Amino acid sequence: MKPSTMVFFLVAVSLSMAVLMGEIPGATAANCNYMELVPCADALTSSNKPSDACCSKLKEQTSCYCGYLRDPSLSRYVSPATAQRIAGQCGVTLPQC
Repeated sequence: MKPSTMVFFLVAVSLSMAVLMGEIPGATAANCNYMELVPCADALTSSNKPSDACCSKLKEQTSCYCGYLRDPSLSRYVSPATAQRIAGQCGVTLPQC
């Protein structure tokens, strides 16, 4: 397994546990599902531009950004700068947290 795939897998497992346990403020399994952002994995782990699928999902999950940003298990893998880069490339305005 490639290192970037392993990192993404660990992020996915950590976030799914956090969502299911209600540890991400404002996030619920029904409307803030980080697994919806799987198409963004390549853009998160490299300097590649996000795919159209990533941008679409990012737009759907914009209201979840602050909750994701506050989650220490996610912040180890995704910086606000990376999130802003991807959002900018997608034409998505992230909320101020």
